[in-house]
Amino acid sequence: MRLLLISGIVFVHIPHDPQTSPFLGTYGLFDWLRIFLGDSLFRVGVPCLSAISGFLLFRRGLEGFDYARTMRSKAMTVLVPFLIWNLSFLLLAYIAQRNAIGFGYLPDVLGASWRDLASLSFALESWPINVPLYFLRDLLLCLLLSPVLGFLIMRFPVATLAVLLAYAVLPVPSGIFLKRSILFGFSVGIYAALHKVDIKRFDRQAGPILATVLAISVALAVALYQYGPEFPAWLETARSLAALTGILGAWCLSALLIGSRYAAPLSKGGGLSFWIFCAHYPLLVTAWMVWNRTGLGFYPLFYIVAPVVVLAATVLSNAVVKRTMPQLYGLLTGSRSKSGNVPPRRDASGKQAGYSPQER
Repeated sequence: MRLLLISGIVFVHIPHDPQTSPFLGTYGLFDWLRIFLGDSLFRVGVPCLSAISGFLLFRRGLEGFDYARTMRSKAMTVLVPFLIWNLSFLLLAYIAQRNAIGFGYLPDVLGASWRDLASLSFALESWPINVPLYFLRDLLLCLLLSPVLGFLIMRFPVATLAVLLAYAVLPVPSGIFLKRSILFGFSVGIYAALHKVDIKRFDRQAGPILATVLAISVALAVALYQYGPEFPAWLETARSLAALTGILGAWCLSALLIGSRYAAPLSKGGGLSFWIFCAHYPLLVTAWMVWNRTGLGFYPLFYIVAPVVVLAATVLSNAVVKRTMPQLYGLLTGSRSKSGNVPPRRDASGKQAGYSPQER
């Protein structure tokens, strides 16, 4: 599911300016579709990815959790790629702005204070310059807190999840996290792992559940289109709750896909999905800069073409670097290029499938 979720996240970050905001309604139904994809449906990606991470971390239970070993491993698989991708983009932005390119598209790197530069570099207080990498930053915080989260969720599961849900959806200060839904999604994954939740029981109702999640996304997009771009507090809360329903929706989608011919190639996309996640934002910004230089004014064309070009570019560059520079590729993807074997399992119909819940 990572490859599908991350491909969807690309649509969340397609650039626009105030003149092409979807909330202006300039292009009618097309603008509503942009809100549906970017502000509703594909917002489920972040909490879903968080839940996957939490589940995998504690799938062997508390007794099988080695905190020191986990942090050493995550330093290479999460921290190092974050630093390489983000600092490389920061350097490129600095070089571009030194040559009077990129102002208005990216934060002012040349004139940034040391405090702002530290956040652009390491996401200490606000978004990194490669914006989607905030997920890796917040994931590292979840990993640092994982022993405490594991203990609380094992001993006081309902109270802990209730507090974290309130933190995720209510208009309260974010504190040390940039995206509060990451902490809740991560904790839901921990809960499913530690309490041995039989998540496969949802497979039998995968179709209706997925249809319900899609209906919620459609209803949310209608409300966002009506009230945006400044949303009332109740709508912000509803948007946060809708994103969290995607955790269950993504699992049910995997139940429908697991017996299909798409399952095998999707399950082998670990390195590619991470590559798309880290590389798509700089490419989208570059595409937006080039588009504005062309003088073309029909924004729907950019919206349709840009993600296709960016996804094609990431797939191609992933293959080239993986083949020609495998050591660098390992650093850039956190050594996610290897696919392990997993025991076969059966899907909802009883048919044997070669993918475990972990691989899904």
